[in-house]
Amino acid sequence: MLAMLGSIGMAMIILACALPAYNLWWPIFVVLFYIICPLPTMIAKRNNVEDPSRAANAMFATIGIVMSSFALPIVLARAEVIQWGACLLTLAGNVGAFATILAYYFGFESSDSGMW
Repeated sequence: MLAMLGSIGMAMIILACALPAYNLWWPIFVVLFYIICPLPTMIAKRNNVEDPSRAANAMFATIGIVMSSFALPIVLARAEVIQWGACLLTLAGNVGAFATILAYYFGFESSDSGMW
């Protein structure tokens, strides 16, 4: 199920870039946000310190990364670098990709540690 949801999300991002009506590859940069999204949480979990401020800082950084991935296509569309259809496809792809990351975290990672 996770693989299907992630594949649908990535397919929407690729469609936002490759369709002949859009034909610009700027929306593919949101993939960088998918890569760096789990890093603050993984760093905070690796330290194994029961400090609530570290957990709050990690969650703040993660939320900032997620919001940036949604803001990038909107800013690109408002600046008329990409079309609004590509923006909507990218936003839909973001929802699919981050739902996959969230489902993985709650399904597999949350049982390993009592920190979160």
